Amino acid sequence: MRDVPAALPRWIDVALLPVLNVALALSAAGLVVWAIGQNPLAAVRLLVDGAFGSALAWSYTLYYTTNFILTGLAVAVAFHCGHFNIGAEGQATLGGLGVGLLMLTLDRWLPAALLLPLALLAGMAAGVAWAFVPAWLQAYRGSHIVITTIMFNFLASTLMVWLIVNVLKVPGNQAVESRAFAAGAALPNAKSMLSLIGVEWPDTPLNLAFALALLSCLAVWLLLWHSRLGHALRVVGQSSDAARYAGISPPRMTLVALSISGALAALVGANEIAGVHHKLLLDFVAGAGFTGIAVALMGRNHPFGIALAALLFGALAQGGSELVFEMPAFTRDMSVAVQGFVVLFCGALSQMLRAPVARAHARLSGRPRRRHG
Repeated sequence: MRDVPAALPRWIDVALLPVLNVALALSAAGLVVWAIGQNPLAAVRLLVDGAFGSALAWSYTLYYTTNFILTGLAVAVAFHCGHFNIGAEGQATLGGLGVGLLMLTLDRWLPAALLLPLALLAGMAAGVAWAFVPAWLQAYRGSHIVITTIMFNFLASTLMVWLIVNVLKVPGNQAVESRAFAAGAALPNAKSMLSLIGVEWPDTPLNLAFALALLSCLAVWLLLWHSRLGHALRVVGQSSDAARYAGISPPRMTLVALSISGALAALVGANEIAGVHHKLLLDFVAGAGFTGIAVALMGRNHPFGIALAALLFGALAQGGSELVFEMPAFTRDMSVAVQGFVVLFCGALSQMLRAPVARAHARLSGRPRRRHG
């Protein structure tokens, strides 16, 4: 038999344990740095400075954070309804495709004030449509949503390749991409927006999509915890039998949850296509859909936690790039390995420290402990 402390205070669950898990992940990464003959403390200093040491570093960190917030929210909304959406990568790809197709069709006819909202709506509609099919198959045909959303990631990638290579590619151009959008057909970037209030900011990919991501956090929080629809989604996620007893249709909630997920993931496509590249091209999602799974897990599927976790992964992405540049022995693969340690300790092993921390808390506070065999 062993002692297991009683329930933990919330501040330990939502703050202390994630911090300890991140510290453990960075310690493991530090061992890798030490193993290749480099100074772990110097590597951490370079990583932090590369992520937060200047306005330029902050800007790139927040640019990466934008994508991770959106995909993290996409995973979390589905998770609250009891589904594991692994299709954010494909839904973001289709979101970018929807944005790009509308831009290529109307950018020479409509002003930016009308074109950009339409492009965002087109992207979100494409993301919803791409998520709706696996959701319908799960809800009414009993297919496994993990498998179907994975397969839809491959289908989205294949569709994008076919369209760009065979339909949208500019004849005579060796690059596999569409033509550039018309001037002005782009989300406002941070430099232009902050200049309106007299703030000088470097020219970086950070754009209006970051504000949309933060608004999405607020919207998801209001939806899940302050609306009847959100309550119904969470009831289905807790117990589909109880939901049916309460008059809630689990298949309908599955369609709703995955549609919202698809719309959120699609905003990644808007960030990349309308905010950064200003043309359709391949692989612009760059794995943000898969990283969103780790972000959602680390953020405990809560919008506030997801925003913090996304900032951490954004810092690792930006700081890791600077670390690779400043410390040549630390390769890009090692940068990915550091992110892998964070995913491992903050996702798969997130409960590893719970028992010892709980026992320490019980001992310090003098609270009783349960005994389990």
